[in-house]
Amino acid sequence: MQTRQLGTHGLEVSAIGYGAMGVSAYYGATDEAAALAAIHRAIELGVTFFDTAELYGWGENERFLGRALSGFHDQVVIATKFGFAPDPDSAFNIALNSHPDNIRKVTDNSLRYLGVDHIDLLYQHRPDPNVPPEDVAGTVSGLVQEGKVLHFGMSEVGAETLQRAHAVQPVSALQTEYSVFERGVEVLFPTLRTLGIGLVPYSPLGRGFLTGRARPASEYEETDFRRLDPRWQPGNFEKNVDAVQKLSALAESKQATAAQLALAWLLAQGDDIVPIPGTRSQDRLAENVGAADVELSPDDLTAIAKIFPEGGFGARYADAFMPEWQ
Repeated sequence: MQTRQLGTHGLEVSAIGYGAMGVSAYYGATDEAAALAAIHRAIELGVTFFDTAELYGWGENERFLGRALSGFHDQVVIATKFGFAPDPDSAFNIALNSHPDNIRKVTDNSLRYLGVDHIDLLYQHRPDPNVPPEDVAGTVSGLVQEGKVLHFGMSEVGAETLQRAHAVQPVSALQTEYSVFERGVEVLFPTLRTLGIGLVPYSPLGRGFLTGRARPASEYEETDFRRLDPRWQPGNFEKNVDAVQKLSALAESKQATAAQLALAWLLAQGDDIVPIPGTRSQDRLAENVGAADVELSPDDLTAIAKIFPEGGFGARYADAFMPEWQ
């Protein structure tokens, strides 16, 4: 597996990472045994970058990843996130919380759940309008000085917030959704590259749509996020299926899959970009990792741009969940 410098602040990871969220949350019933096998297969294939968060089961996902990576800590880079707290009085039973005391509490919990003595990359999961980014960055800076954290990341923030935080503690990585379906983050590329911040695309396969195996929203379990995803709703769904079929045809001409072409497209957008697809399947895992070996010509990139001239059809979140960049 190739490695990449994720920004210019000393963070080196595999070109393809692994997003563990779906093991514990948002994608229907879990199968930890299958996910454990997939993670161990990922390590065998050279994946060194693994992503989780406190929010994914309030520590459940971190505990699972800690168990899965036990014995491999010297070979891998683990990223996790703070920024929420349970709130039974809120609409979704959670609330933003990046107050310094909560950051410290969550970090200590994450260290314990993951079974590590430091966190390689600690993200603010979402910006908190009640806490200035300077205070967030200052708290993480203290954790860096204490040796509990090596690198600071942010998720779903805009240029101003990045700049303000970076002035206090260097930001190594920004995480947001990015794929041929979702192109919005490209407006931040000048800021990211000026500051030396790497980009970690989550949902790089459009929450599975770009694998070519999407089903209508009504066919997913009640607990599956895709039942509410605008891209799966009637009208958008059919258009997206048609686009992915065209991508599949192009991929077949290159002896690749649609998923591999979508991941290769992301890698071609810059050598500071590291997508983190997630899967519980060893076969899908090997397919994703194989994307690092797919080379795209200028003609291939032009063809993909014609299939997805403005991304996919439908917003990346329902209105109630849509992040607001600041």
